[in-house]
Amino acid sequence: MGAQLCSQADAKVPPETLRFHPEAKGAQVHLDTQRSTACRCATFHDGIVFSQRPVQPGERVALRVVGHQGGWYGGLRVGFTRLDPAHVSAPSLPPFLCPDLEQQSPTWAAMLPNGCALAGDVVCFWVNRRGWLWAQVNAGPRLLLRKGVRMGAPLWAVMDVYGTTKAIELLDPATSALPTAAPWALWEDTRLSEPDATAGEECIICLHRAANTCLVPCGHMHFCSYCAWRVFVEVAKCPVCRWEIEAVVPAPGPPAMKTGEGLPAWVADWA
Repeated sequence: MGAQLCSQADAKVPPETLRFHPEAKGAQVHLDTQRSTACRCATFHDGIVFSQRPVQPGERVALRVVGHQGGWYGGLRVGFTRLDPAHVSAPSLPPFLCPDLEQQSPTWAAMLPNGCALAGDVVCFWVNRRGWLWAQVNAGPRLLLRKGVRMGAPLWAVMDVYGTTKAIELLDPATSALPTAAPWALWEDTRLSEPDATAGEECIICLHRAANTCLVPCGHMHFCSYCAWRVFVEVAKCPVCRWEIEAVVPAPGPPAMKTGEGLPAWVADWA
């Protein structure tokens, strides 16, 4: 009997459901009574919010965009911070997560691609043990948002209800019904926001949008983000070398064809 009680005590306790911290929040943020929904009341900034507890490496932070507002450029920002929100004075929070809070504290965050998280969409984000910040919209492909998150200390989730994102609701991945299919509208919105290319920098698929995206791990960068994502979703193989695509990331600098030993260092590190 005693051994059974010890075994039960040693069993892993499920983590507390994520909620927004009640005090550490931007000047324009209003929380509901359950602290699961955060709404930005006015303007396009001052929408920073934190989780009430640290998040473990690999643990998914799931949220639904429940409010969208046109007229702004850019939307939801997500990331992680070593700032304990219990020790954060709300009036001291800057208006922006990126880059203000990142510059003022050990915080690592990124903006989701413009137009990819609209009202009703579910966003999951997490950091792995290598310090890479990932996100996923609905059941779409994983997005590598950034590297360099410093591990080895507690990390709280931090979000910025910014710009076109008006309100978000935290979800419990264990109990919420998350989407099983990615709406094609995600890629259509990406296409509409793509810039036209200057001569010599065209996407080799559509021939008119700017080549601004890199396929990982092969490193080919002659694609606009719309065409790159569509190839990733439909066939997951590079049109140039036929390597399997593992991620689609923004291309650093001007487009260039690179394979094998010519891979940029940051792509080689990913592989």
